[in-house]
Amino acid sequence: MTPAPSRIAGGRSATPAVRAALLRYRVIAYVVGVGLILLVCVGMPLKYAGDNDAVVATVGPIHGVLYVVYLACAFDLASRCRLSLPRTIMIMLAGTIPFLSFVAERWVSALVRREHLAEPAGAKPARPATGETAEASAR
Repeated sequence: MTPAPSRIAGGRSATPAVRAALLRYRVIAYVVGVGLILLVCVGMPLKYAGDNDAVVATVGPIHGVLYVVYLACAFDLASRCRLSLPRTIMIMLAGTIPFLSFVAERWVSALVRREHLAEPAGAKPARPATGETAEASAR
């Protein structure tokens, strides 16, 4: 049995890979959330109260395709971070309830940053980006 790849070594759980997966997940979570709100808060009232199904006919299929992309991105992030199956399912289902994808995105982002993107305990802090020395920035 081979050991799990290190977060530094460059495997699926490496920090840059997790950061990229988190960014993809965050973007698609917002897009799916906005699409679902448009569908439920604008399209459905227009369809049933105004007898106009143009918004539902347009936004519905687009949201369906984007939700599949959301599922793929959520699964990718969960597998990279080795999240449990119940957590993964909860994250995936968050795209089906209006406004919940925004809440889930914030929760997942905080979880991933805290548990998978935090600096290791003995790591040196990064050097100042502006070219200052440590002594100059301490003043």
